[in-house]
Amino acid sequence: MSREKILAAVKANQFDHAELPDLEILNTLTATEGDLVQQYTAIASAGGSFVYEVANFEAIKNILHKEFKPGVKIISGIKELDDYTFAGSVADELAHSFADVELTILRSYLGVAENGALWLTETEMNVRVLPFISQHLAVVISKDDLVPTMSQAYAKIGSVEYGYGAFIAGPSKTADIEQSLVIGAHGPRSLSVFILP
Repeated sequence: MSREKILAAVKANQFDHAELPDLEILNTLTATEGDLVQQYTAIASAGGSFVYEVANFEAIKNILHKEFKPGVKIISGIKELDDYTFAGSVADELAHSFADVELTILRSYLGVAENGALWLTETEMNVRVLPFISQHLAVVISKDDLVPTMSQAYAKIGSVEYGYGAFIAGPSKTADIEQSLVIGAHGPRSLSVFILP
């Protein structure tokens, strides 16, 4: 068959434009009345995350003071956690200057119960490399910002403008090396999630 015949056949068999499916139907199938915090905690914990339900930012500070010794480099993208270096103040630094960051603390406004994922955009990160270069990562989220499924998460972020965003679910891990699970191979060694009321 000649090239022209192939291209003509492809051109003649183009699909008509189709409207996107109605996601509301999908939402009714996947919506849950269950406790999203409990569901999120179970899935995220199974994925290696540490999940804490806390009453306020003071409770978060107390946990972090117990977990991290004084003097380590901690960067926070959350103004309420002002005991630490504010991420906005180091936004102009080179990525290499963050190599010794022990902990990065960020805010998420979207979490997914079905897989323990947290959505972070450039705005929350302040510096794109922070959630990936630090030894440990902590994310603060309100329980009202949890949705049951990824389809509902995509519906929320689909029409929002952002330059960069990433779903993060658990600490860095791989099982490529001799099929043995390694935590922290190419990113944070731990992920702590603090769920506010």
